[in-house]
Amino acid sequence: MKRRDVIRMGVASAAAGAVGFGARAFAQQKLVMKASDVHPLGYPTVEAVVRMGKKLEQATQGRLSIQMFPSMQLGGEKEMIEQAQVGALHYARISVGPVGTIVDELNVFNMPFVFRDEAHMRKVIDGEIGKEMRAKINSNPRTNLICLCWMDAGSRNVYTNKAIRKPEDLKGLKIRMMGNPIFVDTMNAMGGNGIAMGFDQLYNAMQTKVVDGAENNEPTFIAQNHFQVAKFFSMTQHLIIPEILVFSRKVWETMPKADQELIQKLATEAQFEQRKLWDERVKEAVDKIKAAGITLVTDVDKKAFQASVKPVWDKYGAKYADLIKRINAVS
Repeated sequence: MKRRDVIRMGVASAAAGAVGFGARAFAQQKLVMKASDVHPLGYPTVEAVVRMGKKLEQATQGRLSIQMFPSMQLGGEKEMIEQAQVGALHYARISVGPVGTIVDELNVFNMPFVFRDEAHMRKVIDGEIGKEMRAKINSNPRTNLICLCWMDAGSRNVYTNKAIRKPEDLKGLKIRMMGNPIFVDTMNAMGGNGIAMGFDQLYNAMQTKVVDGAENNEPTFIAQNHFQVAKFFSMTQHLIIPEILVFSRKVWETMPKADQELIQKLATEAQFEQRKLWDERVKEAVDKIKAAGITLVTDVDKKAFQASVKPVWDKYGAKYADLIKRINAVS
């Protein structure tokens, strides 16, 4: 049986008894909560949640703990979201991209070049805009998720088997993008052919030439072994997208308020702990990229790429005009 079929069966059975499960678990005063991530153990987002679990276990004398399922053991982000929505999974570290299809305002973070740099992005998510966006996720009945905190994912850059310095270099190349129309439109505007595809399918797709490349940050490029099938990493920095740690609302609503407050407190700490881990991992990843013989392309014509995505801003930007103005004002 394929892994996806197993996951679907697990989600279906969990959906039938998720609320009862939550009630029984708390009645027994002990709960091992499942967390999932597409990345391996040691990756900053994974490590931050693992450390959070240790703090949680210590604070509750073992009553609450976290069991991490890394490396896409429970599927890609789409499957993780579905499992969290029905209560089969407690914590999921996911990108803002997929959630933007539900909470439209969140898509402002998915716009190309909306942040000046990563430092600017951090100030935005740490401030009032970040608080408002989390509240929108938590109050939207369609998400069925509680957003606990933000996490860093650096800037996204194109990697393929040729250097990408200007939009013309992407012509004819199929580049994997996350499943959000803004991302596909962004790659198309930049000169490539954006292909929406699950992250768990990507390595094989690159290996078999179903796609010519992808775009992501330096740690992911190394952690997912994509450097084995793409020999040029071009610093386009076209997207700087924060990520989120979410909790199943179905389970959250069965929890005592004191436990909710403790989890939220530790998640806030995890946001800043992950940031420190992230900065360290980026430096390590760049060194590994160079050591692996990958060409790190830094002389990218950023202005040309910024100009190329004007159609994306024309199509999507108007409805986020007020938010964009506020983001630009953050210094």
